[in-house]
Amino acid sequence: MPLDPLLLDVLACPIDKGPLLWFADEELLYNPRLHKGYRLADGVPVMLVEEGVDVGDDEHERLLAKAARDGVRSTGPAPG
Repeated sequence: MPLDPLLLDVLACPIDKGPLLWFADEELLYNPRLHKGYRLADGVPVMLVEEGVDVGDDEHERLLAKAARDGVRSTGPAPG
């Protein structure tokens, strides 16, 4: 399910308040700085610290490679 672009403009990691990578096909918001993932529940991002999932090194590398290859969008205002 696609997230509203306006929502993507304001979403941030609940821990470090930084931008997240949005993997629409996996319904995953990912913080590569902290190796934390946040899932959606019924199309709504679950941005609670205690609901964040730790991501291991192999999965982290996979997600970074996928983001680079597919041009995955970051949350926060569009540059420019």
